[in-house]
Parts: sequence; C-alpha cells; structure tokens
Amino acid sequence: MAKAPLLVIAAGGTGGHMFPAQALAEAMLRKGWRVKLSTDARGARYTGGFPHVVEVEQIASATFARGGVLAKLAVPFRILGGVIAAIFRMMRDKPALVVGFGGYPSIPAVSAAWILRRPRMLHEQNGVLGRVNQLFAKRVNAIACGTWPTELPAGVEGTFTGNPVRSTILERAGSGYIAPGDYPMSLLVMGGSQGARILSEVVPQAILNLPEQLRGYLRIAHQAREEDRNSVEVFYASHGIAAEVKPFFTDVPRRMSEAQLVISRAGASSVADIAIIGRPSILIPYAAATGDHQAANARGLVDADAAILIPESQLDADTLATQIETIFANPSAAHQMARAAHTCGRPDATERLVEMVETLADTGPKT
Repeated sequence: MAKAPLLVIAAGGTGGHMFPAQALAEAMLRKGWRVKLSTDARGARYTGGFPHVVEVEQIASATFARGGVLAKLAVPFRILGGVIAAIFRMMRDKPALVVGFGGYPSIPAVSAAWILRRPRMLHEQNGVLGRVNQLFAKRVNAIACGTWPTELPAGVEGTFTGNPVRSTILERAGSGYIAPGDYPMSLLVMGGSQGARILSEVVPQAILNLPEQLRGYLRIAHQAREEDRNSVEVFYASHGIAAEVKPFFTDVPRRMSEAQLVISRAGASSVADIAIIGRPSILIPYAAATGDHQAANARGLVDADAAILIPESQLDADTLATQIETIFANPSAAHQMARAAHTCGRPDATERLVEMVETLADTGPKT
C-alpha cells in the first residue's frame, strides 16, 4: 500500500509564521496527507497547538539578527549545514511539496527542495515580502499572498489566498458582538506573539487617563513581555484597574471574541484573527518592520473603517486614551466597526491554500 503524500512545512519562530502553518497542517491532515514541520527552538514553542501526528523537526537557529560578531560569522555555516542535512532527509522522504512560511528556519527545507527540484511554494503573510521569502521568490513555483496587494519582485506573480487562521479562530468567526455600555467590558491588548514594550509603556497610562466611570467597567487582558510583566501588573494594581497580564495567552480566540475592543500590533496573523472574528481595533504598526509591512497589513481594516491606525511615532497615552474613549462612547459606531472588520476576513484562506498545495503537488517536480 502506497504511503500518503508528505507535505513539508518550513516556518520561522514567530506566531506570524507558525499560526498559518498550523492551519495548513490541520487541513492537509484532514485530506489524508502526512505532515512534517521544520522549525527552530523559537518556533517549537508554538508547536503545542499542532496536531500530535505532525512530525516536528527542530533545526539549529541561525539568524543575523541576534548574537555577537562571532555568532553572526557562524550563521552562513550553520545555514549551509542545515541545507545539506535537509537535502539528505529530502532524498529519503521524497515530499510531494515543500511550503515555506518565512523566517530563517525555512531556508534549509526550501533550499533543499530547489536543489532537488521538488515542488515548492511560499506563503507570505504580510503586504511586503520578508527577507527569506524575497530570497526565494524567483526560485519557487508559486507564491500565496496573505495580504493584498503584496509587493513582489518584478516578473513574479502571487495568488491572493488570505492568511489561514487556526481552527479555534474559525470556530468563533463572526461571533456576536456586544457593543460598549454600562457593564463590564473586555479590552484585549496584544503586542505580537511575545508582547511589545511600547504597548506596555503606553497602554496602562492611557487606561488611567480614561474617565473614572469608564475605567471602572474595563477588564484588561494585556500581553506583555516577561521582562515588562511585573511593572505592568504593579501599575494596573496600584491604580485599581482590573487586569490580567501574561507574556502569552493560549486562549486568544476566546478573549478576542469576548472583547469590546482590541489594541494590537498589526502583525498579519493578528489582523487576520481580528477580521475573522470581527472586532473593532486600534492598530499600532511596528515601526521597524521590514518595508513597513505592518502598516500595509493594517490597510484593509483601516480603509474599511474597521480599525483606527496610530503610527508608533505618534503614539502616546493621551492620543491612545482619546481613541479608546471615542470607541467606547459610541456603541453604534463600535458595532459598525465590528461588522466592517468581519467583512474583511477571508475564512476560506486555508481552503485556497490547500487548493494551491494540491494543484502544485499533482504537477510533479519542477525546474
């Protein structure tokens, strides 16, 4: 009996790469495929949500973004070692397709697929290609785009699929929205997969600047980096503000579906989740993002009047407090923002990506 076809998913160590990868893995398993995930130690932190039958292959991390001079000099050799190892594994496993979701851990698998002429494709979550996906854009057979339009190199075409979201997000797609009012309200603060320092510095003070009556109704769920967690908790507690502060929330789908407002970075996965569930949001794009891609990610929600965008350079407690109060003081407008956000969602993104995977795999190895 022939083995089921094998899909190799290669993804870097951030939630932005790992969550869409998880969505594809879940869908392909339901289609009867075998799935193997190649990631690094950072990405391995997100594998708890992957189905247990997915084989996780952890490779040595290699990035120029961290470490001293010697560590940076060693990166090319670590990557080369990873590519050689991936070539031997791929010669043994003969995957039907390799999909790279970006990040340095995707380099070995996608490189091996290119060298061995295995069918291969990329999924780019953001409106601007990440560094690794730029490297491979002209060396793959197809590029799926999560944000549209996506800036692509000359001569390269992309297919708009949308960003796949986890099944736990899809289960809450279009959840009923309870508009702001004189009752307990939830505010979800997300700074990307590991929090953001600027949000930990600005959001608590912005909450304190709100009118006392409004502040008394709020229940805050604030995602903060581990090193910022204590100071954020102390600030909220010392001012009598009800808040739960964690470096990572494992139940974001529930919290988001119960929230009256989401304050977030504009990472591709966060934007996709907000749109699928349908919630008003205040988005603060990460200013140092490659090609300002987070601003590109936010464009759809902002243009649909579903979100308010505050550039990081203009973010301060007074500005943020004003926007928060504006949303909470206008229940009908908040409700309209929620509906508008939901219209921006692509709940069929996973199905579109699956279709690309199956079509490309059926055509066999490519040059």
